[in-house]
Amino acid sequence: MAMHADQIQALIKEAMPDAEIHIEDLRGDGDHYAARIVSESFRGKSRVQQHQMVYAALKGRMGGELHALALQTSAPEA
Repeated sequence: MAMHADQIQALIKEAMPDAEIHIEDLRGDGDHYAARIVSESFRGKSRVQQHQMVYAALKGRMGGELHALALQTSAPEA
């Protein structure tokens, strides 16, 4: 079963309320997304740590309901 972009956004917002999130359905199939996420909670974290935070926010749906998610993460520009 595919996930909708608004579900992905809601889960990330729940974990990172300040996040600016832009999600694109890459194939129109609800299975392959790209997400650009900017959040203060990423500041001082490595790219791997940032992505792990996003995967944790998705509560185990990555690889199941959500097949592919290309991530671009960053802290806000100072």
